Amino acid sequence: MLANLVQLLPDPNYVNPSFDWHAVAPELVLTVGVLVLILLDSIKLEKARPFMSPLANLTLLGSLIPILTLAVDGADRSLFGGSYVVDSVSLVLKALFIVTAYIVVLLSTNYIAEGDYWESEYYSLLVASTLGMVVMASARDLITIFIALELLSMPAYMLASWRKADPKSNEAGMKYFLMGVFASSVMVYGMSLIYGIGHSTRLDAIAAQLTHLGDGRGAPVVTLGIVFVIIGFAFKVSAVPFHFWAPDVYEGAPTPVTTFLAVASKAAGFVALIQLVFYCFYTRPDIVQPVFAALSILTMTIGNLIALKQTNIVRMLAFSGIGHAGYMLAAFGAIENNPDQALSAIVIYLIIYAAMNLGAFAVVVAVARKTRSGEITSFGGLIKYAPGLTVAMTFFMASLIGIPPFGGWYAKVAIWQTVVGADTPIGYVLAVAISVNAVISAFYYLNVCKTMWFEEAPDGDVSPLRVPTGLASAIVISAIATLLLGVVPGPLSNLSTFAPVAMILGG
Repeated sequence: MLANLVQLLPDPNYVNPSFDWHAVAPELVLTVGVLVLILLDSIKLEKARPFMSPLANLTLLGSLIPILTLAVDGADRSLFGGSYVVDSVSLVLKALFIVTAYIVVLLSTNYIAEGDYWESEYYSLLVASTLGMVVMASARDLITIFIALELLSMPAYMLASWRKADPKSNEAGMKYFLMGVFASSVMVYGMSLIYGIGHSTRLDAIAAQLTHLGDGRGAPVVTLGIVFVIIGFAFKVSAVPFHFWAPDVYEGAPTPVTTFLAVASKAAGFVALIQLVFYCFYTRPDIVQPVFAALSILTMTIGNLIALKQTNIVRMLAFSGIGHAGYMLAAFGAIENNPDQALSAIVIYLIIYAAMNLGAFAVVVAVARKTRSGEITSFGGLIKYAPGLTVAMTFFMASLIGIPPFGGWYAKVAIWQTVVGADTPIGYVLAVAISVNAVISAFYYLNVCKTMWFEEAPDGDVSPLRVPTGLASAIVISAIATLLLGVVPGPLSNLSTFAPVAMILGG
């Protein structure tokens, strides 16, 4: 008995393993913020409403501080045996998610406060979903990726149906949930196959096993596993033919939630694809490149063609977002010959896409405060009663087309150079598809500009439109970012130094 008790005593020579608290500080700040929001809501109930939006914003801004200190430090940090990595790419993506959520809170404040909504839970769910996205940016393990995906998705399902009395919002939440569950099941089955082949959940260990397998024994299982995982995340980025949920969900959800789904949630899906493809599946370009090339061409073409026919601006932006997803997917088709530039181009596109889409949706929210409509015709005569909004929306539409000097031109050029630089038949086909679709998209974006500048207000009311301070701030921040990213793209071009793929391939 005494011997057993001695065995239970701590070893005097044992040293507690150190844990890098600085590396996970952004996640800890967001976690504490979510808990405080929930507790304040539970204790104060309705009395907490005035404090929820400011507290959410403080939480988001507070989480940016450790990201800045980690960036200044510059060292790559690895936790849990390499399953969680904090490097330059992950810091940029975390900052993108947090800033996006901050702008969404700005344009949500009056929208939620003036509607028949339970305001407090809204901000708790929004910050919780952002936490999942921040975790996704550092995940290098199948389990961590799945947990991050579910953490960001579950709150989003509830936010989509936030207009409780609106049948369209209830339908949006149900469609998003059912399609999300289906996609997750397909993805998890693919992950199980990949785990069986790789004998590990860590991406680097799986990549080594995939390299050894080659085209020999187990190749069909590898192909099936990779394709199923890609399909699961193709749903998150609304790639064709897994896009059917997006237009109905975007139209039915509250517009700030639509903004969050169209920008942050889609970006998180692409980040997951970045983790899986650039850190694991890059050893099998024979599977990855054809799949992404087909997805890219289908997505950009069908998204832009259907957007031409839309009369509701939210649905138009939904199909427009599908088209832009197609452009970003094209870069994955160049992973074998041009991996560094491909990763850089995707991150650049995500940043610029976030800026111009946040601005466009913010203008939609502002105009709808007066017109109570989402139809494109409701933008008629906007120049007469809201010239500032008209100019801002013109900026965003021009950027979405890819017209200099707005950021969209640099995003498209980065993708185009990537696929051409691959110097492969697939790359040249993708370059042609990108060019043709950029021209197609100009028609429906310019139609919005024509309506604002040259058509009359449908109801004849040209009384001035008052824009709340938070909403105006969101529009101004987005407009400045969209312009600066196009005029001074130098800092974005330096993102190519973040790409660790060449080092991985060389190792």
